Amino acid sequence: MSMPQQDTDTVRVLQGLEDSSPSVRLRAALAVGTTPDPRFIGRLIERCAVEPEFHVREMLTWALTRHPASMTVPGLVGELRSERAQARSQALHTLSKIGDRRAWPAITRALLTDADDEVARSAWRAAVVLVPEGEEQELADVLVTQFGRGERETRLSLSRALIALGEGTMPILRAAMTDPDPRVRAHAIATERLSRDPDAGFEFAIEEAKRVVVLGAAGQEE
Repeated sequence: MSMPQQDTDTVRVLQGLEDSSPSVRLRAALAVGTTPDPRFIGRLIERCAVEPEFHVREMLTWALTRHPASMTVPGLVGELRSERAQARSQALHTLSKIGDRRAWPAITRALLTDADDEVARSAWRAAVVLVPEGEEQELADVLVTQFGRGERETRLSLSRALIALGEGTMPILRAAMTDPDPRVRAHAIATERLSRDPDAGFEFAIEEAKRVVVLGAAGQEE
């Protein structure tokens, strides 16, 4: 007895998501997103945690956004407790794309300060999208504790997140500009300058901030 066509298609898609060829996995994720089916949600989330190719992960995220948030958000929130960093970062990324604020309580301080830079960056982006009105300042209080961490991309992500929270976070930002740690001061100063002149570029803002910090230290020594 042959399998019904629907079941045959389901098996083909599920096998495609696990195929050794990235292009086959990409097409499988595209197929799921083009014709959403709740039966695939769990497998899409599982695949996000292990998929090595960036463009395939993006297609998996897109496929998940094509399904009802009520069906995808609970599973994605569950992934935030995973020991696998990619599972946490990709779930956060997908939640930021879905934009359902019911996920906000799951964006914990632990995620915002995660030791893995990619997880932290994804958490910052998701938090800015999901933060309820009136809670921006509390979020900014946590974000400023991360000033000075990581390489350029991490620092830029943090600056962009704080800037996106709006003018209300400026007092917190200005307080960080006087922090005893020169790395924190430089990052805070660069963020403030970037907020005033987005076209200046982050590298320029960082170099200018470093000069301000150095001059300030020299003035204190005199």
